[in-house]
Amino acid sequence: MALRLVQVNFKAGDDSALGQFWADALGWGVSSEGPGVTNVEPLDFTWPDPAAVCVDVVSVPDPESVKYRVHLDLATTSADHQRELVQRLKELGASPADIGQGEVPWVVMADPEGNLFCVLEPRAIYQDTGPIATVVVNCEDPLAMADFWGRATDWTVHEVTDEHARLRSSKGVGPYLELLRTPEPDALPNRIHLDLKPYPGDDQAAEVARLHSLGARDVDLGQGDVSWKCLTDPEGNDFCVLSPG
Repeated sequence: MALRLVQVNFKAGDDSALGQFWADALGWGVSSEGPGVTNVEPLDFTWPDPAAVCVDVVSVPDPESVKYRVHLDLATTSADHQRELVQRLKELGASPADIGQGEVPWVVMADPEGNLFCVLEPRAIYQDTGPIATVVVNCEDPLAMADFWGRATDWTVHEVTDEHARLRSSKGVGPYLELLRTPEPDALPNRIHLDLKPYPGDDQAAEVARLHSLGARDVDLGQGDVSWKCLTDPEGNDFCVLSPG
């Protein structure tokens, strides 16, 4: 049994507007599975595919009250590309953000609804990831989190230190998942969580039970009777297990 990281889920006041921002930012397209939900994925893409982790934008009544500890880092191929991307993102409605990062080679920004993300300087490791270089989870203990997420998913752990851990799909494609030690991970204003999906033929309940054995816990977010299961990892980060298929 295994789970795939298939998308990041943004909570939004206006899913259509925020979804269009991210589609334009990433050069992807948009679709919808129903009112209040905008799907953002590469053009000519058959979901799910490890070549990309997609974006799912969901309208909620009060997104300001929702906090997760996840953000996206965007890849660039050159210093000129980084400058051009930052300028284009500003024209789309993003703004620079100061979270106390000081003088760093990456640019911290906020999307039109205030979700933080970074535009990285060119790095060799991210040249084949697509527009999303890495999905970053702020945490207190990268070593323990790498153990959980490495066993929870079919992603391979590539690097683990006291400060960060890095995982990637076992297929060797798509973005990385980075677990980053952060002094106060709850203080950052992000409204994003991870969605995992079993492989076709696998059992959702069995996967949830396996995650429980690894330290995950059920969580009630007011989701009601839905097809997905809401859980938290050992540090309290919310994530969802979707139905197989």
